[in-house]
Amino acid sequence: LDRRDWYAALELSLVGNIFYYLCLAAAIQLAGAPLPTMIIGTLPVVIAVVSNFHEGTLPWRRLLPSLGVIALGIVLVNQQELALLQGVVTRDYVLGIVLAVCAMLCWTWYPVRNARWLKLRPQIRSDVWATAQGLATLPLSLLGMLLAAWWFAGSSQFDFPLGPRPLLYAGLMLAIGLLASWLGTLLWNRASQLLPTALTGQLIVFETLAAFLYAFLWRGLLPGWLVLGGITLLVIGVMLGVRVFGQKVA
Repeated sequence: LDRRDWYAALELSLVGNIFYYLCLAAAIQLAGAPLPTMIIGTLPVVIAVVSNFHEGTLPWRRLLPSLGVIALGIVLVNQQELALLQGVVTRDYVLGIVLAVCAMLCWTWYPVRNARWLKLRPQIRSDVWATAQGLATLPLSLLGMLLAAWWFAGSSQFDFPLGPRPLLYAGLMLAIGLLASWLGTLLWNRASQLLPTALTGQLIVFETLAAFLYAFLWRGLLPGWLVLGGITLLVIGVMLGVRVFGQKVA
């Protein structure tokens, strides 16, 4: 890796690893989980549209049917989540919506920029690039911890730095860092090298489906018919997208 690669890794880490999770976590704390989940759930459509504008991979008449089916699926699967909202709009709630939109914009920019960099440098292996982004995240995280130490100084809101159960907290952070950040980035980098960005954007619907599966298991509930219909549409939309891009490759 040369100096430009390290600058790019730092840039991607700042937006994709720091700003995105900071905005998303704050949005969930301020507005609750349902609405930020729905806003982030639009990523498959937003990324596909933005990347197709940049790359012009497919004519819009061939791309829009799959995006339309995915968008309808997103609306249906979020009906149950939106029903959980309290209906009380406060200043914190509005700020949470703004932060959720910021998180969505961060992770719209990240995959497009990341894919473009990898395609310009096909010699970079996906695991090397994932590790480089992880290393670039370290100084940013240390700076964040210093800012957090200043923020929580003299406050009883949080037992800084590791909370009341330090072993559980540290273990959780290690698991998330290894699985969600490093391994997730490695697999995403490889997909970005192999597939058009407009298609990888659509494939993010499986992140949404995994999140809903986790939510239903956590609550001990079964999904309703609307949610099941939305899930079906999401899968059909992705299959349509894969088929269209497969025809282009063929």
